[in-house]
Amino acid sequence: MAIHPSAIIEDGAQIGADVSIGPFCIVGPKVVLGDRVELKSHVVVTGDTQIGADTSIFPFCCIGEIPQDVKFHGEAAKLVIGERNRIREHVTMNPGTEGGGGITKVGDDGFFLAGCHVAHDAIVGDRVIVVNQTAIAGHCIIEDDVIIGGLCGIHQFVRIGKGAIIGALSMVTNDVIPHGLVQGPRGELDGLNLVGLKRRGVDRKDISALRVAFQTLKDGDGSFMDRARRLGDESESAHVSEMVDFILADTDRHFLTPR
Repeated sequence: MAIHPSAIIEDGAQIGADVSIGPFCIVGPKVVLGDRVELKSHVVVTGDTQIGADTSIFPFCCIGEIPQDVKFHGEAAKLVIGERNRIREHVTMNPGTEGGGGITKVGDDGFFLAGCHVAHDAIVGDRVIVVNQTAIAGHCIIEDDVIIGGLCGIHQFVRIGKGAIIGALSMVTNDVIPHGLVQGPRGELDGLNLVGLKRRGVDRKDISALRVAFQTLKDGDGSFMDRARRLGDESESAHVSEMVDFILADTDRHFLTPR
């Protein structure tokens, strides 16, 4: 374990094996740092916050400070961050609130570039990349393998499905289907994240089925939800079934529909 003499570790903090805590860091009394966590320097980790093994946090991050929510009145709330995350400079992540379940969760193997924000009660999956200065609002769900470009805003309660990609400078105000491609200032659904599907080794047959499914959602008869239900009855692809289940699940937002 390497702790710089200028760091402040408050009584009660739980520090794992081989943790590195650099100059001028502050670790609060309810914080749990897993094995081999690295706090570079000038990092504040506070609140009821748990950080998984092999996560690196870069200078001037503020992790676990109270939610930026006027409805928060000091109730018990947690922030749980998984393993092997890279959290770059000036990132902020807040714990949950009573109205949102009391917990914010970040999965494993994420990459959070400088200046991004994960708000209260958000649920972020594994292998998520969030690029510089992007804000994920409260109560959002970001599923596995999502990429969000720089300077984006994700509206509260929005769900972004597995494997979707959001282009830079997009404001996303409605749910995004799994593997969707969103771009433009007001976040329009413009296709599928085909590059991401290929990189993750998805079978060509499943990619073809997803392309057919997208076209059906775009041009088929009936409402968007009617088309999704038909896809569920007609397609044998597990990837399409995953997309249909996502669309038919309960949500507080509308969907971005194919243009």
